[in-house]
Amino acid sequence: MARNGVEFGIRVAGLGEPWFTAPASVVEGVYFPGSAAGDANLDTGDSAIMETYGLGGLAMASSPAVQKIVGAKSWEDALATTRDMGEICVGRNPLFPIAVLGGEGTPTGIDIRRVVKTSIVPKITTAIAHRAAPRMIGAGIATAPMAPFVAALRAFAERYGAARA
Repeated sequence: MARNGVEFGIRVAGLGEPWFTAPASVVEGVYFPGSAAGDANLDTGDSAIMETYGLGGLAMASSPAVQKIVGAKSWEDALATTRDMGEICVGRNPLFPIAVLGGEGTPTGIDIRRVVKTSIVPKITTAIAHRAAPRMIGAGIATAPMAPFVAALRAFAERYGAARA
């Protein structure tokens, strides 16, 4: 997953080079003093890479400090996010155990089939960039758009057949 402040995109193992894209989302978050939502760029940066490894939004339940920084409503909300992310992943990363989940690893391996089937999209914990100046003005949670996952699943089905999709 990647985003550049204009588009959000995914590349999928087994589908080669194509990027499946949609417009980048607004980041919901907490702003530094003197900054506001009107100053923010759309979702941008390299944070989405961490989610594909089982960190960031997928591991939100494991870090109360990050929960507060990105503006999660509560610890329960962060826990629900991690559990939801588990619904769209193929496994758990044993290198990153979550104590409050009995040592379960963080959700890892986002599966386009599960995203489309459940309508649950990845959550990305991220910095918020200023729309005009090259600086960070806050931190928050971006929600990946569904369209790239649907397009990738269609391409997957075309290549490998609907039975595997």
